[in-house]
Amino acid sequence: MDEPAIRRMPRAEVHVHLEGCFELADVAELARAAREPLPRPVAAALDADGPGGLAAFLRMLDWQCGLVRTAEQAARAAYRFAARETSSGVAYADLIVNPTHWTAWTGRVPALFEALAAGLDEAEQDGLAAVGLCPSLLRQQTAGQAADLVDWMVAARPRRVVALSVDGDERSAGRVSGRFAEAFARVGRAGFGRTVHAGESSGPEGVWDAITVLGADRIDHGIRCVDDPELVTRLAGQQLPLGVCPLSNIVLGVAPDRRSHPLDQLRRAGVPVSINTDDPAVLRYRNEQEWAQCAEAYGWGPEVVVEVARTSIVASFADADRRRALLAELDAYAAGPVASGGPADSGATAGSLRSVAP
Repeated sequence: MDEPAIRRMPRAEVHVHLEGCFELADVAELARAAREPLPRPVAAALDADGPGGLAAFLRMLDWQCGLVRTAEQAARAAYRFAARETSSGVAYADLIVNPTHWTAWTGRVPALFEALAAGLDEAEQDGLAAVGLCPSLLRQQTAGQAADLVDWMVAARPRRVVALSVDGDERSAGRVSGRFAEAFARVGRAGFGRTVHAGESSGPEGVWDAITVLGADRIDHGIRCVDDPELVTRLAGQQLPLGVCPLSNIVLGVAPDRRSHPLDQLRRAGVPVSINTDDPAVLRYRNEQEWAQCAEAYGWGPEVVVEVARTSIVASFADADRRRALLAELDAYAAGPVASGGPADSGATAGSLRSVAP
């Protein structure tokens, strides 16, 4: 299961941020249009592990997203994301967009998402990957700001918007789930998905909050649940999927290296896991590379890789028809020569994952 084989494998990506998908050429083009100089040194400007750590990186995200000032620029960013996913073999993606980074669109969030949807519509018409949008709250936002975002989602039913997310640094923000409980309850009642960043920079308590307070349909990251056996049992029993980003966890110091990353431990415990890239342009990595590296590190044969791909599709917020079609394509792929054979694996499969699509 090398990179070319994985590129041919139908799958979804469920944990990726548009803010982390700007290539250096994209940023240079936007800076030129805005007549703003690029930061120096340019080559290291977008590094997640650069000088200043996570805080400096987040400031850089604010700056680069602030360069997107027109609907056409936003649509181009969305189109290029779909093209990037397609080139990696991803058929569907749940794309997280946090409006707080897009400073030129303050007070104009509906217009931003309309522009992004237009770019994604064009991409899909051109045969590129289908993409759903997940507006995300920042952990530091207020309950009122969360209510405003949900009011818009519920009333407008914006095109391509499939779920509500919450992200940000758990360590600095603390346990804030109670602040957003009503917003997540309302958006769930309205039929949208709910996905929560938790169990990354904090411990298992964040995952518990995501489940019990926010009613999460999926957890983004979630790997710190390994510190709590009861929580692992709960996730496996409930078949609540984790959107895991191994390289991101390693770069940001959440896990020391790939072999000790708990992805495979969780999979073998019956927790549904998928492989994702988080901020791929920042990490200078591609989706198929991440999959191939995981397969090599954990000794996965084709059977296991296909089952993780199955999890990615079932755990996505794609509509039911699209998921059925992708699962059928994956079954056909699994029956082919590249993915056939290999020893049977004792780990759990994703066949019993519950439906979480709106």
